[in-house]
Amino acid sequence: MKPLPPSSKIVLKILGKEGALTHKDIVKKSHCSPRTVRFALRRLKENELIIEKLNMRDMRQIIYQDRSIPVRQDILAEI
Repeated sequence: MKPLPPSSKIVLKILGKEGALTHKDIVKKSHCSPRTVRFALRRLKENELIIEKLNMRDMRQIIYQDRSIPVRQDILAEI
């Protein structure tokens, strides 16, 4: 496992607290730039710490979730 940059730690903490979020939601909650959030999500994915799911309401969006939190399909359908 590669060491995580500070931005990845922030994003992981937000996902752990808030649950499943889109990239746009993570940008708003973290106050980081979209590019920084993309980088953080890529590192988290490389280290297998997050799950990517398609948003069933808008298939263009990806929902990110902390891997340690069980996925609830009813919540994903509401997002």
